[in-house]
Amino acid sequence: MRKYSQIADYLIAFLKDEVEKTGLKHAVVGLSGGLDSAVVAVLARKAFGERFLSVKMPSQFSSQSSLDDADALCKTFAIRSETRDISVLLKSYGIEELSRLRIGNLSARLRMVTLYDISARENALVLGTSNKSELMLGYGTLFGDLASALNPIGDLYKTEVFELARHLGVTQSIIDKAPSADLWEGQSDEIELGYTYAQLDAVLRRYVEERASEADLLNEGFEEALVKMVIKRIYQNQFKRRMPLIAKLSSRSINHDFNYPRDIGL
Repeated sequence: MRKYSQIADYLIAFLKDEVEKTGLKHAVVGLSGGLDSAVVAVLARKAFGERFLSVKMPSQFSSQSSLDDADALCKTFAIRSETRDISVLLKSYGIEELSRLRIGNLSARLRMVTLYDISARENALVLGTSNKSELMLGYGTLFGDLASALNPIGDLYKTEVFELARHLGVTQSIIDKAPSADLWEGQSDEIELGYTYAQLDAVLRRYVEERASEADLLNEGFEEALVKMVIKRIYQNQFKRRMPLIAKLSSRSINHDFNYPRDIGL
C-alpha cells in the first residue's frame, strides 16, 4: 500500500496547487455514490476541508442504494454536501420517446450544467471523476461526466482506483458493488463494455503504457475480440480526449501554436 500512500499524497497536493494557482480556493464534485466520485471526494476533502462541496444529483432512474452510499461517505469523512434532483429537468425535456443512450447522455449533461452553476455560486472549480480506463475507451459523455477543470484520477486505471479507494478508507459498500454509472435501473459498466475492468486494464496497460502491438497482444494470448475492441475504441474516441479541433487560418492558432501552460505567469 506504500505506492497508494504516495499517490494519495501527490494527488492531494496536486489539487491544492492547481486550484489555488487560479486564484480560487474552493472545489466542487458531483457525488454519485460510485467508486470514482467517492475517491475524488475524499481526496478533495483532505485537500480543501470545508472549502470542498459535494453535490448529489439523483434522477428518477437513480438507485436508492447509490444515494445511501453517497450519504454514508459524506458522514464518514464529514464532507459538505447538497442535493439537486434533476428529475424535473428530465421530465420537462420530454424523455418518453428517448432511448436509454439518449437519456443517459442527457442526464450526464444536465448534471454537469447543474454542477457548473453551483461552482459559479461557490467560486469553485469543478473536479473530474473519469478514470483512465474510461477515458481511453471513450466510456463517458462529452460535456457531461467527462467535463471538468481538473481531474485527479484520469491517469489511474479503474483497477488502480479500487486500490486507492481501499487505501483512503472509502466505505466498503462502495468498493464492493459492481461499477455502474447508475443511468438506469440495473445498468452495469462491465456488462455494457462486455468485459471486466481487470480484463480491459490488462490490455490497456500493455497497449498504452508498454506500447505492445496488436500482434504482441494476440501472441500473448489475449482474446482477439477484446484486443480489437480496445484498440478500436481508443482511436475512435480520441475526439473525446482533446479540446475542440480548430481549423488553422492564422500563424498563432489556438491548440496548434498557442499552447502555453495554463499556469503561465502565475
